[in-house]
Amino acid sequence: MAELISKFEALGLSADKAKEAAANKKLAPTLDSLITSTGQTEFTKPTGMLIYTLATTATKDKTPHADYIARAIVAGRIASTEQLGAATKFCAKNDPSAEETAFDESCGVGVVVSDEEIAASVQGAIDSFKESLTKERYRALGKVLGAVKKLPELRWADSGKVKAEYDAQILALLGPKDERDTPAAAKAAAASPAPKAAAAANAAEPNKWKPASLENMFASGDISRLHKPGENPQIKPELTKEHLATTKGSVITRFPPEPNGFLHIGHAKAINVNFGYAKTHGGICNLRYDDTNPEAEEQEYVDSILETIRWLGFEPHNIFYSSDYFHQLFDLAVKLTEKGLAYVCHCTGDELEAQRGGKERGPRYACKHRDRPVSESLAEFQKMKEGRYASGEAILRMKMDIQSDNTMMWDTVAYRILYASHHRTGTEWCIYPTYDFTHCLCDSFENITHSMCTKEFFMSRESYYWLCDAVEVYKPVQWEYGRLNVTKTLLSKRKLLELRDKGFVRALDDPRLFTLPALRRRGVPALAINAFVRELGVTTADPVIDVVRLDNHIRDCLGEIAPRIMAATHPLRVVLENLPEDHFEEIEMSYKPNDDSFGTYTVPFTRVLYIDSSDFREVDSADYYRLAPNKSVGLQGISRAITCTKVLRNADGSIAELVCRFEPDGAQAKPKTFIQWIADCPKLGSPVRLDEVRVYNPLFKHDNPKDSSEVPGGWLSDVNQDSLVVVKGAIADVGLWDWIKRYAATEAGRKELAQHNVENVRFQFKRVGYFALDKDTVLAPADIESGQIGSSKLIMNRIVTLKEDPKKGSA
Repeated sequence: MAELISKFEALGLSADKAKEAAANKKLAPTLDSLITSTGQTEFTKPTGMLIYTLATTATKDKTPHADYIARAIVAGRIASTEQLGAATKFCAKNDPSAEETAFDESCGVGVVVSDEEIAASVQGAIDSFKESLTKERYRALGKVLGAVKKLPELRWADSGKVKAEYDAQILALLGPKDERDTPAAAKAAAASPAPKAAAAANAAEPNKWKPASLENMFASGDISRLHKPGENPQIKPELTKEHLATTKGSVITRFPPEPNGFLHIGHAKAINVNFGYAKTHGGICNLRYDDTNPEAEEQEYVDSILETIRWLGFEPHNIFYSSDYFHQLFDLAVKLTEKGLAYVCHCTGDELEAQRGGKERGPRYACKHRDRPVSESLAEFQKMKEGRYASGEAILRMKMDIQSDNTMMWDTVAYRILYASHHRTGTEWCIYPTYDFTHCLCDSFENITHSMCTKEFFMSRESYYWLCDAVEVYKPVQWEYGRLNVTKTLLSKRKLLELRDKGFVRALDDPRLFTLPALRRRGVPALAINAFVRELGVTTADPVIDVVRLDNHIRDCLGEIAPRIMAATHPLRVVLENLPEDHFEEIEMSYKPNDDSFGTYTVPFTRVLYIDSSDFREVDSADYYRLAPNKSVGLQGISRAITCTKVLRNADGSIAELVCRFEPDGAQAKPKTFIQWIADCPKLGSPVRLDEVRVYNPLFKHDNPKDSSEVPGGWLSDVNQDSLVVVKGAIADVGLWDWIKRYAATEAGRKELAQHNVENVRFQFKRVGYFALDKDTVLAPADIESGQIGSSKLIMNRIVTLKEDPKKGSA
């Protein structure tokens, strides 16, 4: 191991990376062999990194001449990742030793693109996008850069020089980024004094939040350089011809979830990758339920998956099930057995583990059934199908390579016996294909061009290709990308079920979880989730993303779409002593200041008001700007201030109400702070009383609950007991009912409320946070019409807090 680590460090890998590579049983021998083939022991870092990249992508069938490529790298003939990709593609179909000239031409060996040629090509690409660049500015960069990277004349140019030239020309055209490109800066600029003309312009054209686009997601990195349909080699040339005749060269992807649970935040990335890649390339994406395990699958999850995909804004071109192909899969299993490439095994689980080296990782050896006659395996497989064996007594295994460094080649199971009713086929079958047998063949049946999956399936790529070739069917290309992980949560289905079953959460759509139905229930907009995953892009890295980044996207999105109303989670009664008992005014409030499209609503103003208790403090201080005894504060939407003159208490000493004076116009300087308030006016339904406000906090205390060094008591011990705080007695102004009424009058609103999808009813409670109706809400149509609470029950979920201003006085 030490010798390998030293060898790998010579490539330019860090000590940790070299150690990780040496421990990888698939990568280490490949990388070691490539280094040995070069005849060198020292490498420049660019050369070493190319050899390392070659080792991580090389497979026996895809890269048969990897040693030749490694020597070409050392010789300087292959000097970029673009050339390396071309070399790999050439060697998949040709012998480079016999066709060196053709190899050099295909890989751009010796091609030099001058600085002048780079500048001219980049200028031409930018000119073709000048209109959208002028309009969208820096938000259009993704598609422009993508176009530059696809220029054939720059294929072999120095990518660093191309990027530098592109950046320089963009800067010359657009200038540095300013408030037009940064929403936060625009808001800050809008808050500062500005000339009337500029203020009018800002009001007429408010700065909108611009989420990352699908085009940006695929504009750079390896995913921007994937193969074109038909370029992937097949075991028989006619398979490519048949594939192209069927697909007409279109991109076809698929999203293949197993219907045994709700989709989670990681699936949001997979959905955007698969549906998004097809969309940006003018292709189609299918939904295929991987329903090969009847013991775990439920119709509830089948329905939820499709609903969630549509909620995120995508529509499958076709909806398939792996069970659609059960007969075809069985026939191919028979074919595989007839070719001597599969056999029926009766080993126990312990025997299988021993054959694979056991816990001590000892020598591996073949199963005693491996070489049984083909006719015998066929007869045994038929007995399995007929139900003549109990579950676990027989399996069909693929005859692969038990001595391979790849665990997925150790005679993987193709079929097992399960006596369970399938949600679609009932009890027709008692044998079911495994994922490893089903997945690649279903991809083949559907002519998938790009089978994209997360990196944990990297080892499965070899077995994926092996099986397609073994049964001589069209072979798609599998491409792996890094999965999405976020802090302060767990996504394992088993752990989610444990949380539910032990009472830590109410259900799998509990808003504290990161299943997509849970996030939807909390009120998180689909637009924010898409923006989050698109901003991250698609790479092979497996980073853990701070959940704060998702929260920021949610805030930015809600800042654009949520109306503002006044609310008090802990209301405190205020009596304006110098107003008559029957005082009544109507005050017009804006649902969103500086955005007339949201409209206005009217609230009553009376002698008795409610404020939030957090807006009052008995002991004043210099850094506190809200209400205190003998201190004045403004009321939102009203030009006059109030001054607290008396504090009345309950028998237990708690504050019962505040007595305040309503100051005349101009009596005081403009208050530094304006607080929210809700009038006591029963005839107009004010205040609107909320049955519950559910305040959600992170479910776990630590970023990684599974980290035993930080959570020695186990992940369940890390559950935050304050992850849900239920507030009773909260109130809101009548704008809440008014907005619900307006929403219910729209076609979309009627449809959503008819299905009780109430999470789209969202508000910003000023100075508190963003909230949405929970599905436990009861909305009576008559109450919506009248504006009175009646038999309705309003339950609000806190979606996310407001972004606090560090300069704001403490409450």
